[in-house]
Amino acid sequence: MSVTSASPPVLIIEDEPQIRRLLQLTLESNGFRVHQAASGAEGLARSASDRPEAVVLDLGLPDTDGIEVLKEIRSRSTVPVLILSVRNSEQDVISCLNAGADDYLMKPFRQGELVARVKAAIRHRQQPETKGAIVAGPVTVDLDARVVKRRGEIVRLTGTEYALLALFVRNAGRVLTHRYILEQVWGPAYAEESQYTRVYVGQLRKKLEEDPANPRLIVTESGIGYRFAG
Repeated sequence: MSVTSASPPVLIIEDEPQIRRLLQLTLESNGFRVHQAASGAEGLARSASDRPEAVVLDLGLPDTDGIEVLKEIRSRSTVPVLILSVRNSEQDVISCLNAGADDYLMKPFRQGELVARVKAAIRHRQQPETKGAIVAGPVTVDLDARVVKRRGEIVRLTGTEYALLALFVRNAGRVLTHRYILEQVWGPAYAEESQYTRVYVGQLRKKLEEDPANPRLIVTESGIGYRFAG
C-alpha cells in the first residue's frame, strides 16, 4: 500500500534498530506514515513536532524508562499510545494502563495484531465525543436519552449497570483496569473491590451479549480488567 503525505502518521519510540525497521515495514505496508525515535528524549521531541496520530512506545529505552515517556506524553496530549514491551508481568501492564496507555502488546508481537490495534486506537480517537447513539453489534446505546436497545428492543438496566456501560462505551477499544472502573463508577473507596466489576459485568453480558459465556462486546483482559470491543 502506498504511503503519502495524507497517510496517518505513527511515531515509533524504540531503541532496537531491527525492531524499528520491522515496525516501519509493517506499518508502511498498511498505509501508515512512520516517524522514528531511538530514545525517550528524541521520542518526546518528535511527539511534539511530528504530531503523530498514534505512538508505539517501547519501555526499555536507553535514557529513561518508557513509562516516564508515557506520562510526559499524556500530560500534554491525548494521542493514543500503544506500549510494545518484553515486560509481561500483570503489574507492568496495569502500571502502564493506569499511567494513560491505550493498549499494551508484548514482544514478540504478531504483525497483524499490531496493525489492528493501531488502527483501532486511531479510529476511536477520531470519533466525535461520544454523544447520541452508539452502535456496537446488536446493541445501541443512546447516551443523550440514556436508552439502551438490543436488536431494537429496549434493555432495562439499573443505574449502576448503565453507568458501567456508559464508561465502557466512552472508552471503546481501550483496556480499562479494575481499579479505574471501580473508581469511576463506584468511587475511590471501592478501588480494591474487584468483585463489583465481575458481578456487574456478568449482569451486563446476560442482558447484552448474544452468548454471555463467550462475550464479544465486553471482553475480559485476564488479570487486568475489561475492553469494550464496540
